[in-house]
Amino acid sequence: MLLVDAYLLYRLPGIRAYRQCAERFSNGDENLVDIRVESSYTHQIAVSVIDEIPFIFQRRDIDFHLSLQPGEGKNIKYNLRPTQRGVYSFGFIRVFVSTPLGILSRRYTVGEPKNVKVYPSYLMLHQYELLAISDNLTELGIKRIRRVGHHTEFEQIKEYVKGDDYRTINWKASARRHELMVNVFQDERSQQIYNVIDKGRVMQQAFQRMTLFDYSINASLVLSYVAMQKEDKAGLATFNERFDTFVPASRQAGYMQTILETLYAQQTSYGETDFSALCVHLNKYINKRSLLILYTNFANIASMNRQLAYLQQLNRRHRLLVVFFEDTDLKEYISRPADSTEEYYQQVIAEKFAYEKRLIVSTLKQHGIYSLLTTPDNLSVDVINKYLEMKSRQML
Repeated sequence: MLLVDAYLLYRLPGIRAYRQCAERFSNGDENLVDIRVESSYTHQIAVSVIDEIPFIFQRRDIDFHLSLQPGEGKNIKYNLRPTQRGVYSFGFIRVFVSTPLGILSRRYTVGEPKNVKVYPSYLMLHQYELLAISDNLTELGIKRIRRVGHHTEFEQIKEYVKGDDYRTINWKASARRHELMVNVFQDERSQQIYNVIDKGRVMQQAFQRMTLFDYSINASLVLSYVAMQKEDKAGLATFNERFDTFVPASRQAGYMQTILETLYAQQTSYGETDFSALCVHLNKYINKRSLLILYTNFANIASMNRQLAYLQQLNRRHRLLVVFFEDTDLKEYISRPADSTEEYYQQVIAEKFAYEKRLIVSTLKQHGIYSLLTTPDNLSVDVINKYLEMKSRQML
C-alpha cells in the first residue's frame, strides 16, 4: 500500500498554483488575495494549501483544505488588512497533496515570492469617488449642507436662451432691450486647503492596530480628493521636531498621485513636535490665506496650552481647524458600571481625562480657533463634513 501510494503521488508533477493580488495594498482596508490551485492527477486528491503571507500580519489561519477531482482547479480567496505602510513580502505557496489512501503526503513549493507596497487608503478614495459620481455620499455619512444664496460672483448679462434659470432674469435690462436678459454668475474662486500632519510621538497611539498618524494620512488623502472635486486646491505639510515635508496646493491633473506618493513615504518619530518651526515655515511657504487642517493629539489641557500661542499665530494669517482624537477605550470604560470602590475612583479619573478633551474644544473656541474632536474610525467622514460646512458658510 505504501508503494502504491508513493507511485500515485510521485509518478508525475501533478499540482500547479499561483497567487493573484493587487500590485499595491490599501492601508486599513480589506485587500483580496486569490490563489488558484490546479490538479493534473488522474485521480482524486486531498490538498492542503499554506500561503506564506508577510510575517507582519502574524496570522496562523492561512491554511486551506480542499478536495480536487482529476484535472480540476479551484480558487481560494481570503483578505488581508494591513495596518502599516511599507513593503510587504509574500513567500512561496506550499501545497501538500495526499491520495485517498492517506499514507503519504507530497509537498509542492509553487508560486513566486512577491513584494507588495502598502499605500494610504486608496480603496476608501475610490469608494468616495464612485459615490460622488452617483451622488450617494450620504451613504457614508456625508451631510448635505444647504447653501444660503448663490455665493457666486457676477460676471455679465447675456440674452436668455432655453434652459437658463428664469430666477436669474434681469428685468431692468430686459425692459431696456425689449428681450429677456439674464445675469451670468461665475463660480467662487478656489481656496487653498492644506492638510498639516503632526508626526510626533503623540500620533503613535494605536486604535484597532492602526496609529492615529495613519488614520490622519488616510483622512488627508480623501479630503484632498474631495477638495479638488469642489474646485479647491489641495496641499500637504508634515512636521515633527522640525518642519519636514511641504507640497504646495494645486488641483492639476495627476496631482492626487503626487499627494499619494508623498503620504506613502511619511514616518512618525519619537520626539516632541516643534510648533514654532511649523509657524515659521508655513508663513514662509504659504502667502495666500488658506484653510489649515491640523491633525494632532492633545493628552490634556496643559499640553494644548503649551502650543496655544503658535495656534493663535497660525489662525491670525489663515483659517485653522485643529483635529484631535477622543480615546474610545476611555469612553467604553466610563460607560461600564462600577462594581467596587476602586473602580469608582478609576472612573472618576477617566471622566477627568474625557472632560479635559471637551475643555480643549471650548478653550480653542474662546480664542477663535475651530476644532474637531472625533474618534479615529469616524475621522474621514467628520473632517469632510466639517470642511463642507465651513465652505458653505464662507468661513474659508
